[in-house]
Amino acid sequence: MQKKALVIIDIQNDITKNYKDIIVNINKAVDWALNHRIHVVYIRHENLSEGTRTFKPNTHGSELASDLKIASRNIFTKYKGNALSCGEFSDFIHKNEIEDFYIAGADAVACVKSSCYNMRKANYGVNVLSDCVTSYDKRKIDPMLAYYESKGCEITCLKQVFI
Repeated sequence: MQKKALVIIDIQNDITKNYKDIIVNINKAVDWALNHRIHVVYIRHENLSEGTRTFKPNTHGSELASDLKIASRNIFTKYKGNALSCGEFSDFIHKNEIEDFYIAGADAVACVKSSCYNMRKANYGVNVLSDCVTSYDKRKIDPMLAYYESKGCEITCLKQVFI
């Protein structure tokens, strides 16, 4: 395996708005990663806050979306926005000596943003797949891509990585 990972963030049943627009692309990215011996990682969010309506542990809403292609057992649960806050995921990164990430997921202004920012802060290479990222408010995607780029992330799309 390469020292790279495709990281799919929060494509879960409670993310119903707009993820359907990118699920086909995410599944193509999974196939691409498998064909290039790149680790495929799934990050799930669980919300432990009292009174929360989404991502409650052990609910249908917290499960990975049924139309998401599951190609590995590398499924990690986080309780904060930043994927690196999950100890098991951090251990996986170190064990597999992963240096570069390809990012897909929801929500561009929340967990994807926090994960990309903290991955760059930790000096990892971060490639955001622009056609595999969504948000509750799609008008915020382009400003977020500019933000990611300002933090040192590479912005790319499937056509570019398929070359």
